[in-house]
Amino acid sequence: MTITILKSNYEIVDTIETITVPDCFVVRDNKIGGGNGEAKLYVGNDNTVIRNFFGEKGFKINCFLLKQDLQQYLKDSESEYKNPEQPYKNSKKIPQLWNERISKINGLNEQVIYFSLEEQTQIAGPRIYVKSEDDAYELIRELSLPNITYLSAIKLKDSEDNIHYYFRLFVDYFGENQHQVNIKKEEDSILKQEHISKEKKDQIIQARKGQGKYRDNLLKECPFCPITLISDDRLLIASHIKPWVKSDINEKTDPKNGFMLTPTYDHLFDRGFISFTEDKKILISPWLSKMTCLRLNIAPNKQYSMLIVEGRENYLKYHRENIFKK
Repeated sequence: MTITILKSNYEIVDTIETITVPDCFVVRDNKIGGGNGEAKLYVGNDNTVIRNFFGEKGFKINCFLLKQDLQQYLKDSESEYKNPEQPYKNSKKIPQLWNERISKINGLNEQVIYFSLEEQTQIAGPRIYVKSEDDAYELIRELSLPNITYLSAIKLKDSEDNIHYYFRLFVDYFGENQHQVNIKKEEDSILKQEHISKEKKDQIIQARKGQGKYRDNLLKECPFCPITLISDDRLLIASHIKPWVKSDINEKTDPKNGFMLTPTYDHLFDRGFISFTEDKKILISPWLSKMTCLRLNIAPNKQYSMLIVEGRENYLKYHRENIFKK
């Protein structure tokens, strides 16, 4: 696979999908527990996979962040910053920090922010830690909110066979794509609309979890998972293409705004790790590793003839442009 970053083309060597951002790593203002925060970051245990990705013991690697990704992370984490659900030590200060940090990132002059990472070989044991003295690394510690944040890294090769590591911050709200405050706000907005009957309101709210009339209507159109061809509805999830929170009243319950998928593929689609073209070909995010794709038996541009795209073209366009992790 290849990837284009700001008009430069790279070969994707491999991907590390999840590096946890723990409470002990973030700066003091973001912490939930005690302490001042540690500058070193745990990237995995010493094994063949990790060594093939990062290098032999004592590695020092060239890395970068993208300004647009940092802006996107702050957009995705804005609800937690402004409506903290976690017991931060400085919870009253957290909302103010978002304003300061988005201004800081918007004010960066460069679109690419470079830094180096060096293995901390003085730490004994099977766990591999890295550290950096560069400003970009400190940005990761400063922006990240613990527990809901993880890092991913792509190992890239340029046209001259030089190796680069592309790092990106992502948000996961404990298994939900959307912050609970956004979900509740949307539900409250629906309940306040007097022109909608109680029955219809219940149907709209049930649709968020893929239940009720939305699920029944979607099953009539898509009675099986187009990837696995499993038709046992106990094993199928009614997945929205355009997220429920982002959809209007009609889109929330429109069966054309959905697929029936088995749980693994529902998760991948819901999180934007896969998407589909209008000619029924799968798109795979570069933030999925080669090993994961192999184990899932998915490959870029593989066509799924049983995928029902008719009437779903605009929803799929939204998914590719706004949900798919490019």
